[in-house]
Amino acid sequence: MSNSRRPTNPAASQQATPRGTKVVIAAVAVLCVVAIVVVGLVVSDFKDSSDAAGSPSVAQESLAPGECAEAPAPPASPASYPDAPDPSLAENATWVATITTNCGDIELELDGAKAPQTVASFLQLSKDGFYDASPCHRLTTAGIFVLQCGDPTGTGGGGPGYEYGIENAPDNGAYPTGTLAMARSSDPNSNGSQFFIVYQDTMLPVEGGGYSIFGKVTKGLDIVQSIADKGVSGEGGDGAPAQPVSILNVSVEKA
Repeated sequence: MSNSRRPTNPAASQQATPRGTKVVIAAVAVLCVVAIVVVGLVVSDFKDSSDAAGSPSVAQESLAPGECAEAPAPPASPASYPDAPDPSLAENATWVATITTNCGDIELELDGAKAPQTVASFLQLSKDGFYDASPCHRLTTAGIFVLQCGDPTGTGGGGPGYEYGIENAPDNGAYPTGTLAMARSSDPNSNGSQFFIVYQDTMLPVEGGGYSIFGKVTKGLDIVQSIADKGVSGEGGDGAPAQPVSILNVSVEKA
């Protein structure tokens, strides 16, 4: 895939890029910003790999609220897979996942019944250590409110080597606070490894099929909010988080 994979402005279709918009007519400005951001919830080409860089250890217990340890260097050569795992791996079950980051733990509930292919992929990549030491490369703070992760290269263009279609996307384009969904390019069949966490109610475009919702945050959303509060590096409303945050490892088990 060559397109960046991000949810775009008012809905969530691909990369959101709301950068400095003057407030002349508030309503118009907001709508423009939202549209730009939606374009940003997109994922660039998927060239992932599962070369787990190990599980960098961080003294999580010593972190104060809102504090982060130093982020690890991303893996030198991410793994790549020929095919997506069989959806049956999710077994129509509910799964519990813990994403350990350099800023603390984020706990998730995954819905294998509504999004079997997506959950099966997340389970396999997590088990293989594909996400270990991968940066959360994108934060949007205007119109669309998400933290995007899942690309070991940290560029927004990496993936697992395989792609699959949309599952369980809302018809109304509403992504409530705490939603866990997949990022993709303009191609509806470009889901791979990149995902985003919604930290404030967000509307994303439904054109093109929307974005696959495969779970929700059950604990640790305050960590994502804390990262969002620190803004985007270099200012603006869409870009790398000013506070570097990386996934150290992901553990998953059936609920």
